[in-house]
Amino acid sequence: MTEQHPSVEATPARATGLALAAGGAIGLAAAFVLTVERFRLLEDPEHRLSCDLSPILSCGSVMVTEQARVFGFPNPLLGIGAFAVVLTLGVLLAGGVHLPRWVLAGFATGACLGLVFVAWLSFQSIYRIGALCPWCMVVWTVTIPIAVWTVALAARPHPVGRVLWDYRYLVVVTLYLAVVVQALVKFWDYWRTLA
Repeated sequence: MTEQHPSVEATPARATGLALAAGGAIGLAAAFVLTVERFRLLEDPEHRLSCDLSPILSCGSVMVTEQARVFGFPNPLLGIGAFAVVLTLGVLLAGGVHLPRWVLAGFATGACLGLVFVAWLSFQSIYRIGALCPWCMVVWTVTIPIAVWTVALAARPHPVGRVLWDYRYLVVVTLYLAVVVQALVKFWDYWRTLA
C-alpha cells in the first residue's frame, strides 16, 4: 500500500481552506455580536453598545441607519448565514475535500457579492453616515481576503486565475489600503485629536 501525498492542487486548497475557515469564524463571531447588540438596542433604545467607543468609532451611529437594514432586516443576519457557509466550506477544503467546480464557482460568486456589499457599506459608513462601526470593520477585514482567495482558488486552473493566485496577497493589501486611506482622509481631523 503506497502512502498518499497531497497533489499540487490539493495543497493550495487546504491552506486556503484553513484561511477561509479562520476568516469565516471571525466574521461569524462579529456578525453574531452585531446581531446581539442590535437586539439589545431594539429592546432599549437608550442601551449603550459595547462598540460605541467615540463619536467616530460607533456601532450605534451606524445601526440606526437605513443602510444597516438594506433588505428590511439587520444586515448582520446576512453575515451569520454567509460566514457560516464560508466556515463550513473552509473546513471542508482544509480537510482535503475536493469540492466540485460548480460549488467553488458558486462560493466565489457569493464571496464577490459579499465584497461588493461590503464595499458599498464601507462607502456609506465613511461618506454618508460619518461613523465607523468597529465590528463592521472586522467584517470588512475578513470579507476582503475571503473574496480574493475564493475567486483566486476557483479561477486557478485558468491563465488569468493563475495570475490572480500569484498576486492574491497584493490584491488584498491594496483593497485594505483603499479603505484605510479613505477613512484616514475623511476623519483626519478626528484622528489628529487622538495624538
